[in-house]
Amino acid sequence: MANIRDVASLAQVSPITVSRVLNNPETVSPATRVRVEAAIEELGYIPNQIARSLRSNRTNTLALVLTDITNPFWTSVARSVEDAASAQGFNVILCNTDEREDKQEEYLSVLLRKRVDGFLLVPTRSEASAVESILRQKVPIVVLDRSVPGAAVDVVRSDSEAGAYGLTRHLLELGHRRIAILSGPSVVSTAQDRVDGYRRALTEAGIPQNEHWVLEGEYTVESGYAVARQLLAGAELPTALLGANNFIALGAMQAIRERGLHIPNDLSVVCVDDIPAWLVGEPFLTVAAQSPYDLGRQATELLLRQIREPGQHPPQEILLTTELIVRHSTAAVNGNQRK
Repeated sequence: MANIRDVASLAQVSPITVSRVLNNPETVSPATRVRVEAAIEELGYIPNQIARSLRSNRTNTLALVLTDITNPFWTSVARSVEDAASAQGFNVILCNTDEREDKQEEYLSVLLRKRVDGFLLVPTRSEASAVESILRQKVPIVVLDRSVPGAAVDVVRSDSEAGAYGLTRHLLELGHRRIAILSGPSVVSTAQDRVDGYRRALTEAGIPQNEHWVLEGEYTVESGYAVARQLLAGAELPTALLGANNFIALGAMQAIRERGLHIPNDLSVVCVDDIPAWLVGEPFLTVAAQSPYDLGRQATELLLRQIREPGQHPPQEILLTTELIVRHSTAAVNGNQRK
């Protein structure tokens, strides 16, 4: 395998000139740079990335720690992060925690030892411990999608409270008064935000809140199915259901159909997060659509700015709007539902 001295010999320059071409090409004359690059190509020389990172104190690697890459929302985020990072010469290491705190801790420990240049983190809990463990190592971090009270850190997230509020308002405008919400885990800020938006809309409309219709689960299809079955076993059924994310809604729809109910004639269904056509064939659900690609892009740009300009910018929060998209899963309350 060719080494840096072989390249220097072929290009008739010193090894330090080869190093400058690799690390600071602007300091080398164009003619010399062309000669060195030709020698690198001819010999198939591969620079020692570890040695280069030790010299520059940078690995050009970002860590993206997500909760569930099977969800199309996070797939879009991951793609946008990779696109934005690659355009700036950075690679991305992707980790999936499955909303498990133990997996998150293990990944953070491994990634810190690998000396990644920065973290894009979706924390499994709305507490500062994971974020602070990264900040203690003086590694840049941006939190995605969720807020972490008390942590001085950049955050890019969607306005979950407004999204759930808009969906609940839409159902109220259709005449629904018996509206349930299938929430995510209460330790996650987005779940609480979406319950808050739901409650705000009901309060403004003067609708009494039935605590039996506020059910907590996980952000998974399996949880949506199980919690919806629990809801539908009650003595009084709601006329509408708000899923805190797309996977919860998909699971709930399965349970509703198994119960012999029709969407939307018997039960209207809405959710936060869109479901792409490639997953369901034809979009059917009324949703508060987020912008996952934009979320990932803006977060990556913030992180790269931290890496290149350390300590020059105070932490900020970017709050992205959601869009209400009305489709076929909602309908006005019929006479039988009013009883």
